[in-house]
Amino acid sequence: MVAHDSPNLPEDEAANRPAAPHCLKVAFIGTHGVGKTTLTFELAARLKRRNYRVELVKEVARRCPLPLNRDTTLEAQAWILHTQIALEIESVRGYDVLICDRSALDNYAYLVAQCGRLEPYESVVREWIETYDLLAWVPPIERPSFDGVRDLDLSYQHRIHDLIADLVTEFGVSTLRLDPLTRDAWVDAVLDALPEAPLQLPLFGGGAE
Repeated sequence: MVAHDSPNLPEDEAANRPAAPHCLKVAFIGTHGVGKTTLTFELAARLKRRNYRVELVKEVARRCPLPLNRDTTLEAQAWILHTQIALEIESVRGYDVLICDRSALDNYAYLVAQCGRLEPYESVVREWIETYDLLAWVPPIERPSFDGVRDLDLSYQHRIHDLIADLVTEFGVSTLRLDPLTRDAWVDAVLDALPEAPLQLPLFGGGAE
């Protein structure tokens, strides 16, 4: 597992070694205001300390030029969904682990909340969801706080959570459901759940942590 089997390489060697044959892709999914962004950076920091080359896909909605939340439109949600996928495609090259603040699935939940389940978006999400190595599902444990983007309405927060649950069930998606009672151990749980990253080890040397 990632938490235990990472090589302890000098930083310059880690930066210059050949690209991994497969970049592990993990996404934190969940409704807004649950701490996904904080977890994304915490996980990245932990992996970087183990000399993994890590890239992030930050929350796409913050860059969207169109209406969000309960005033959103199909065009806005289509922009977010396609931008998310494009950034993931762009970001895997040359890295060992890609960490995504959201996935195609929970971005689709916002589209469903406003417009219902629609093709071709649903088929795109069904296919793309198979590209993630781990989906860590973050539960809502408190009211959303103002971040300049997301809606503060508690009922809307929980509606999105319920729609994500429906999509997870409908698509038969396997997720790591983080325990709402053990917030301090969430990053450890994700590290323990990750498959071993397929790193290119140096020809000589390189021990375990």
